[in-house]
Amino acid sequence: MKGRIRVCKSDGTYTLSDTCPVCRGPTVTPHPARFSPEDRYALYRRKSSSQS
Repeated sequence: MKGRIRVCKSDGTYTLSDTCPVCRGPTVTPHPARFSPEDRYALYRRKSSSQS
């Protein structure tokens, strides 16, 4: 456990663990990726995220 807050995608519960304490599902980090001006694939990532 790193100490960064995580969120369950299915029920929206915030926790510090890798699994949700309510539904036992996996959690993900709600923070966006770190910005870098040298990111070669940023254009493609923005295109794919705007389509979903």
